[in-house]
Amino acid sequence: MRRSYGAPLCAAICFALLGVETVISFSIVPQLHTHGRIAAHRPMVFGRSRHAPRTCAKVGPTMEVTSDYVAKPKPVLDSVNFPSDMKKLSMAELKQLAYELRWEVIESVSKTGGHLSSSLGVTELTVALHYVFNAPEDRIVWDVAHQCYPHKMLTGRRSRFSTLRQWGGLSGFTKRKESEFDCFGAGHSSTSISAALGMSVAKDLTGKPVNNCIAVIGDGAITGGMAYEAMNCAGYLNQRMIVILNENGQVSLPTGTPSAAGVVPAGALSGSTSRILSSRPFQDARSVAKTLTKLLPEDLQKITRKIDEFGRGFVSGEEGAVLFEELGFYYLGPIDGHDLENLIPILENLRDSESKKPVLLHVKTEKGYGYLPALKASDKMHGVAQFDIATGKQKKPKSGPPSYTSVFADTLVELARQDPTVCGITAAMPGGTGLDKFGKIFPKRTFDVGIAEQHAVTFAAGMAVDGLKPFCAIYSTFLQRGYDQVIHDCIIQSLPVRFMVDRAGLVGNDGPTHHGCFDLAYLGTLPNIVIMAPADEIELMRMVKTAHAIDDKPSVVRYPRGNGFGAEGLNKLFGYNLKSTPLPSEVSALPVGEGRMIRRADPEAKTKVAILSLGTRLCEAVRALRMIQQEGNGIGVTIADARYMKPLDKELIRSLVEEHDVLITVEEGAVGGFGDHVNHFLTNEGLLDSGKCRLRVMVLPDQFVEAGGQKQQYDFAGLQAKHIAATAFRALDRQGEALEVLAAAPAVGMGKPSVA
Repeated sequence: MRRSYGAPLCAAICFALLGVETVISFSIVPQLHTHGRIAAHRPMVFGRSRHAPRTCAKVGPTMEVTSDYVAKPKPVLDSVNFPSDMKKLSMAELKQLAYELRWEVIESVSKTGGHLSSSLGVTELTVALHYVFNAPEDRIVWDVAHQCYPHKMLTGRRSRFSTLRQWGGLSGFTKRKESEFDCFGAGHSSTSISAALGMSVAKDLTGKPVNNCIAVIGDGAITGGMAYEAMNCAGYLNQRMIVILNENGQVSLPTGTPSAAGVVPAGALSGSTSRILSSRPFQDARSVAKTLTKLLPEDLQKITRKIDEFGRGFVSGEEGAVLFEELGFYYLGPIDGHDLENLIPILENLRDSESKKPVLLHVKTEKGYGYLPALKASDKMHGVAQFDIATGKQKKPKSGPPSYTSVFADTLVELARQDPTVCGITAAMPGGTGLDKFGKIFPKRTFDVGIAEQHAVTFAAGMAVDGLKPFCAIYSTFLQRGYDQVIHDCIIQSLPVRFMVDRAGLVGNDGPTHHGCFDLAYLGTLPNIVIMAPADEIELMRMVKTAHAIDDKPSVVRYPRGNGFGAEGLNKLFGYNLKSTPLPSEVSALPVGEGRMIRRADPEAKTKVAILSLGTRLCEAVRALRMIQQEGNGIGVTIADARYMKPLDKELIRSLVEEHDVLITVEEGAVGGFGDHVNHFLTNEGLLDSGKCRLRVMVLPDQFVEAGGQKQQYDFAGLQAKHIAATAFRALDRQGEALEVLAAAPAVGMGKPSVA
């Protein structure tokens, strides 16, 4: 006979609300088990706990590493090539597997670089998921997926980890083309719940007998509005799915929002009650109780619902449960995400449940778990270059010229010192965009809005309405997520938001999801906007100041990942006469829409080629000049820096066409960008009608460029000096010389792995 304990539970809650400490025994639920054995009966205390405080000490052991590190033997991991190999492992063997898997991640990433601490934090969770569920039939969707290294190692890709994030190697994120176990690709955040929900609906509509779709999302990614849109829809549809909220106390990159450091793991109370809540009897009892309350008067229904909410709050120990319940989810947790003896039976109960209601399982983990150098690091060693396992010290290249990101940050600081209306906005990327440096000096004028690019753009527009000068610093690939807001809230209203578009062009080892290929195309179609692209770090300083001065419309400065050239490089490439790189305070703004000449062709040359570059391909254009303009071949080369895509310097372009036999445009963007705007202008003005000048447009290829070194990616894309020179020769019908210049400059070798 099935026994109900809904009434005792409600009574205990009512006593607790009155301040009476009450003990309830749940030994009436014999179905509860942990991995094949009956769960130990523990009483539960409402009002306050006799067994554990609401917050507990840090979880789990830390792996100590000696300076004479030797790779650890991994007998259990060696026996697992695919998740099917895990199914017969005992609990002790599963724990050993997690231990060995964590060390395999550490050893592999120490050689290649990559995202370390996020993978270390979900090792046990990954083992539990693949032990309990039957991927790839059961769908496991990793949000962002920078934490997917343990998942990849358990799904047939361990032997390829030496190629991680390198040309022709494993992606640093989940990728559908790479494995059937990667059911959904990622790289951007907050997409997993929508994707898993879609898969769940598809399984139902196509009559699949088993429907287990799991979304694993972190406490950073769940701040993205899309995650809540998906949960709202899942609750509305009452669609079976599991969302695992991985709370690690620090989102993928440090944000400006104060948060408690470390992890507050779940204690015995939370672990045992989550098992109870996820068991069939408790779910069935709750469902029956709610059905019966529909027969009661409305006022009594409200009371019983409120009692139920209080009961869930006391049992889970988390006030946040009510939020997820209001969205239509059944909330469980929080539980210790490093405790396999808790995780596995809870996931088994969820797997075997016949309920159609969506479930949110709240787990708490620690980034960098088990590796002391990561735990001690301020960023938990989130993204690392190659490193020494014993110390965690990263093997970074010798310091050189400053990065474009730091040049932007220094210039913004200098502007803010002079102008109190200057503000900086970022969407959970203060370190990546340089606004962490700005925030240390001007904390009250620094706004990290979380993973919310749409909000960031409109928030900046609102600032501009009332007289502030917002600089919205967002990666090119992430600005795609706020495109409608750029148009609707900034462009149409002529609000002077300054968009600092970092990581423009190809970014290296993070690959297709992080390349900034499309901003010139998607922003260039818009009227009433100024778009700039610096060729070097001095030009970047000047363009940031130019954007500051533009007060009647939005403006964009796009710049790449990587370092500038330094004084010596600038002198050599572009004819500067510098003793040192100037400070931001020593440069001035630019005239809007005015390009510049870098080199002029010999007026006596029989044939003349003009190369018009936008952005940092200018250095490759200068190098191409030396390949094209050789003694005795009669070719003179002009190099010009467009500086602006909107507005175009039409007089400069007109003069280049009128005075040269070939005009080549070069940019670090996809088709539809700068070169197409130049072509549109020349065609409409009839400047190509005579056939005297031939136009060639060089852009990124019409395909996604895979992960690798930046130089290798640009070599593949055909945007190096040799490709520019070969394009010039082919335009002059000198095919032999085109082949010679390509043959003389071999393909770029494998780029060294790094982190974007």
